[in-house]
Amino acid sequence: MSAPVPSSRSEPVKVAEPTLPYLPLTRPTIDDETIAGVAEVLRSGWLTSGPKVKELEAKLSAYCGGRPVRVFNSGTCTMEIALRIAGIGPGHEVITTPLSWVATSNVILEVGARPVFVDIDPVTREIDLDRIEAALTPATRAILPVDLAGLPVDRDRLYAIAQKHRLRVVEDAAQSYGSTWRGRRIGACGDFVSFSFHPNKNVTTIEGGALVLNDEREAKLAEQYRLQGVVRTGFDGMEVELVGGKFNLTDVAARVGLGQLPHLDEFNARRRELARAYLELFHAPAGQALGLQLPPADFTQTNWHMFQVVLPEEKLTIKRGEVMAKLHAAGIGTGVHYPAIHLFALYRALGWKAGDFPRAEYTCRNILSLPLFPTMTRADVVRVVDNLTAILQAHRKS
Repeated sequence: MSAPVPSSRSEPVKVAEPTLPYLPLTRPTIDDETIAGVAEVLRSGWLTSGPKVKELEAKLSAYCGGRPVRVFNSGTCTMEIALRIAGIGPGHEVITTPLSWVATSNVILEVGARPVFVDIDPVTREIDLDRIEAALTPATRAILPVDLAGLPVDRDRLYAIAQKHRLRVVEDAAQSYGSTWRGRRIGACGDFVSFSFHPNKNVTTIEGGALVLNDEREAKLAEQYRLQGVVRTGFDGMEVELVGGKFNLTDVAARVGLGQLPHLDEFNARRRELARAYLELFHAPAGQALGLQLPPADFTQTNWHMFQVVLPEEKLTIKRGEVMAKLHAAGIGTGVHYPAIHLFALYRALGWKAGDFPRAEYTCRNILSLPLFPTMTRADVVRVVDNLTAILQAHRKS
């Protein structure tokens, strides 16, 4: 590249500042050993479900205190299969939250049941346990809570309600692998527990999920639902007893998961450090004046899957989308997790409307996920906080 040509005038030549690399919302960390292991699987000729799937299930079971675990090609079908094993179907209702990925309630519809939404706690942003009992009817058969951003729902209160009313629980723990409740790992106790290993999760199998079950009978049913309802015996025996799907995980994906699991504690420790930095910087005097709602400062139980703030819409002259566009222009990625489920057209057609769950609706309009992944640096956090702070200060209502 040629050197800049000096100006003939007296003012100094302006040199462009170096452009910082784009900071995405998230980025998975896959080490070279895992990449090499995937190549070995590809060379082996066994690409679909096989020995690596069995090995991954064994390690996940050990992590969950020896409970049966089966892996699948998503963390969505795991919830659907849990509902089917629990006998949930037409004429039944399942209590859940309107603040989640739409898969959480779609699986309820998929089995023919009706989701019944309950508004959120504005601090935790999760289902308000104080409101569940008022939503119960004779048709209620289960509760499907969500550990948003990896923060565990209060398991003691949740299961007290479930046991009192003889309800099954399907924990949507998609985001909380590596979180704990009162010193016990999520998945080590409870009823059904569903994990996701999507690329944006704390550990990944590229696409995939796992279902923690209560006993071997349920595990056998899960295997049937996972692959077309088939039961094999001997070399050539095959029977089909129920309608299943095509939900099996490949050995290629399982090998990625096997490479990820040893790094879980390391990944989560780094996420906690970054979350501490976010909270420290946002709690500085300049940040406190913004009116942002920050997540609970839980550093003992949460895996910090995401760092989410809630924008103070009543204090701003711009909407969330404009804030996101300005951050994008500054080289910073963000996300929305999530729009209010009950306001999607599919759910409005089933009778829900704006105003039904005001806490969730406010949060869903204004929640903003900021970059958080293990290879980020404190300087990255400073960059995000400085840019978001400047944007909000420039667009505050007078």
